[in-house]
Amino acid sequence: MSNMATEIVAFLLTISGWILVSSTLPIDYWKVSSVDGTVITTATFWSNLWKTCVTDSTGVSNCKDFPSMLALDAYIQVCRGLMIASVCLGFFGAILALVGMKCTKIGGSETTKAKLTGLSGLHFILNGLCSLTACSLYAHRITTEFFDPLFVAQKFELGAALFIGWAGSAEYSYSGAASLVNTRNQHRKSGNGFQKEPRDTAEPSRQFGRNAYV
Repeated sequence: MSNMATEIVAFLLTISGWILVSSTLPIDYWKVSSVDGTVITTATFWSNLWKTCVTDSTGVSNCKDFPSMLALDAYIQVCRGLMIASVCLGFFGAILALVGMKCTKIGGSETTKAKLTGLSGLHFILNGLCSLTACSLYAHRITTEFFDPLFVAQKFELGAALFIGWAGSAEYSYSGAASLVNTRNQHRKSGNGFQKEPRDTAEPSRQFGRNAYV
């Protein structure tokens, strides 16, 4: 019963992490910067993985899509690839986890379900690493430019999308670790049961052998 509860909790965390990581792709504020006037904020600059925009004090936004992929900065291309890979792998990992859960009637035998659960756990850990690397790489670029005294261009701060991505990565990693631990416990129990069986069958044969010589 405890293993089934662990599987359900890990699956719910996986879905939550997948939603959080997926939501970071369309979110506007990966990095944000404000130009303050004397009384109110006159302009807010923000960017994500797809475009850069400026919003004035009246709420009107003007956006410009990034140029072709070959003209993009390398770190943006890497972040794009890692985030898309994380979302895709998370989708397939969730399917494997759903099939491998004990409370579902699909997936085959218990051994097959355990293998599927372990495979989904590896998927989740890889997903967490991909999204964590992407968000950390983007944040590192922002902080490096912000604290560089020789950087004369406009400086930005961390946006909300990065914190959402970090939270989703943590849920991915935790659910993957829980799935692997649950799979290891299942293999350990099945291994112990397999070792006990020959001992029970061997004892009657020994007794029969001693009685035969009496």
